[in-house]
Amino acid sequence: MKLLAKFIAVFVFLVSVPAMAATHYTGAPVLQNAVKAGKLPPVAERLPENPRVINLAAMGRKPGRHGGTWRMLIGKAKDIKLIPLYGYARLVGFNEKFELEADILQSYNVKEGRIFTFYLRKGHKWSDGQPFTTEDFRYAWEDMLNDKRLARSGLRDVLLVDGKGPKFEIIDETTVRYTWDAPNPNFLPSLAAPIPIYLAMPAHYLKQFHVKYQSTEKLVALLKKNRVKKWEKLHKRMAREKRASNPKLPTLAPWVNTIAPPSDLFVFKRNPFFHRVDENGNQLPYFDEITLAVGTGSLIPAKAGAGDADIQARNLNFVDYTHLKLGEKRNNYTVRLWKSGKGSAVTLLPNLNVKDPQWRATLRDVRFRRALSLGINRYEINQILFFGLARISGDTMLPQSPLYDEKFQKAWSRNDPKMANQLLDEMGLVKRDSEGFRLFPGGERIDIIVETAGEDTLQSDILELIQDQWQAIGLKLIIRGSQRDVMRRRAIAGLAIMTIWNGLDNAVASPDMSPFELIPSSQSSLQWPQWGIYYESDGKKGEKPDLPAAIELLEYSKKWTRATSSSEKAEIWKKILEIYSDQVFSIGIVNGALQPIIVNNQIQNVPEKAIYAYSPTSYFGVYLPDTFWFKKQ
Repeated sequence: MKLLAKFIAVFVFLVSVPAMAATHYTGAPVLQNAVKAGKLPPVAERLPENPRVINLAAMGRKPGRHGGTWRMLIGKAKDIKLIPLYGYARLVGFNEKFELEADILQSYNVKEGRIFTFYLRKGHKWSDGQPFTTEDFRYAWEDMLNDKRLARSGLRDVLLVDGKGPKFEIIDETTVRYTWDAPNPNFLPSLAAPIPIYLAMPAHYLKQFHVKYQSTEKLVALLKKNRVKKWEKLHKRMAREKRASNPKLPTLAPWVNTIAPPSDLFVFKRNPFFHRVDENGNQLPYFDEITLAVGTGSLIPAKAGAGDADIQARNLNFVDYTHLKLGEKRNNYTVRLWKSGKGSAVTLLPNLNVKDPQWRATLRDVRFRRALSLGINRYEINQILFFGLARISGDTMLPQSPLYDEKFQKAWSRNDPKMANQLLDEMGLVKRDSEGFRLFPGGERIDIIVETAGEDTLQSDILELIQDQWQAIGLKLIIRGSQRDVMRRRAIAGLAIMTIWNGLDNAVASPDMSPFELIPSSQSSLQWPQWGIYYESDGKKGEKPDLPAAIELLEYSKKWTRATSSSEKAEIWKKILEIYSDQVFSIGIVNGALQPIIVNNQIQNVPEKAIYAYSPTSYFGVYLPDTFWFKKQ
């Protein structure tokens, strides 16, 4: 199934998971005492009538057994949000081949690329045992997504086609439908995203925090108890599914947080009502719990190498590989190397929306961005920091993507100080100070301050190398360490000249996946945050794009949305990639880098080779960590 292209047709395509022949199901031993005490129903009553069957043998893996704790290390409490990604329970999700398939849904049906009918699993329950029904879809749609008090900016852009949202219908107690006037190719992929559109929320729990359903007296008491002044803020806090910060919020994920932040240790325990089973009828997940120990991010490689984690990728970089290998035998783990799915291991993001008029004009001149890129010796960076194993490239698609083109990889990514100097001279930046650094026409030195999130050493190591390399073209690079939230706020406010962050999240995209990362569509894209805000707010906030190339990207994005075939979408994608790489909107360094993954030697079913990326894999998510298990305990 080639993603959405096969859905946008005159015929109906029905996706479903066949029912399991076995009638006997096995639950986790850790829950048996609760079952005997009458605190939990038997496993057959906890599962939907038609659970999703994960055929591990067909995937080349082994059915496992229940039990054990997956230990993980995180650099800050907010990183507990990784567990909803790793658990990867989605209405519709990607499999390992990046094809869409029903997960929480029993099946779905698409007509004309615009009419989406969802069929729920009968008997499916939330983690607290309450029924998961179409009422949860209605509540999310009417009382959250379309309640201006909770969603002030209105519907997310992926739910809009030509500025209009869909018609929502409840067909019966297990069927809902979303109908647009025209095809919406963004809809299903948005449900499979690392942070999906939440079309269903636990109405039975959240209604107590909504003014429409709760009495004034009780709502006032809840506000006082939670030290919040407005019910809207309280509702948002209690409904943060993506953050996993509310242990009382019912979920459909495989593991449920049991400890509210702040804490130095978080424990996620198995969801007794999770909807997946293996081919032998064992209810998933296999692991009983996941623990996340909070510490200093820079110390995680040392702690992981000392055996303090069972499966760990967060805060590990390839520069840690040698150290991690030294601890393998002593600490009973193996270091696996997965391919990074990012467009670049790190990328420089010149802020085209910076407030300073002089810097704004300079950064918007494509000659300056090209000169910066040509002034980087990527070969040196690759040899020193990646042992020559990465690929010199701009921030673009990987060869694993059908959209890959070598010319995009090589666009302005060679090391050519002579041409870089020529481009800067053409801009009129010819004056230099006594140290040989270039000056603005007014005599001020061109100090390029690059702000970092301060979360790992790779970014600073790369910047230190570029610092020396840019001296050859007369430019001074100054590294300013910060924190992620501070860095982002400064970039969005136009105070940061340039930031360094990850490259494209999804560099293995197919034509049917949205090219949104390459267009000014999100404030999280720090090369054009104000244009992103303008796009997200439908022109109500931010700045209207006024750079011709950026406007052209937006036009191609609209064409992609209207395209009805994969071949047509592929052609549009190529145009977008060509503009993006030629304009050097982000300055990539190397891609195809290797991501170290520490795996306890007793843990089974973790792939030997895979792609590690935020999107589309949700890091470990598409590889189904609920099917990982301990051989011995």
